[in-house]
Amino acid sequence: MKKTIQTLFALLIIFSQSYNIALAQSYPTKAGEKLGTGVANVVTGVVEIPKTMIIKGHKQGATYGLTAGFFIGIVQAIGRTVSGAIDIATFMVPTTPFIKSELIWDDFDRETTYTKAKMR
Repeated sequence: MKKTIQTLFALLIIFSQSYNIALAQSYPTKAGEKLGTGVANVVTGVVEIPKTMIIKGHKQGATYGLTAGFFIGIVQAIGRTVSGAIDIATFMVPTTPFIKSELIWDDFDRETTYTKAKMR
């Protein structure tokens, strides 16, 4: 019985160490992805203006898209740029992005939304 408990304990230690190694290897990847996403969102934030104008124009008409879509797009551009800046500043803490879609070119036909960020 004592031998079995020692064997199980040894296996538990081995498996927990491999889990820790896997987490340590994935951390740089997650931090790098967050930094890359942040830079991309800062650079492409201005693309939210025509994107929002197109989406609003398709849903509610060209006039609405050119007028209200333009102003909503400015707000969305500021949101994406600030989101990217926050991601750059906090890339060492891997969290999920609070902007959906994560990058401007992901699901371009869907309006950008924001959610609460969570730990990855």
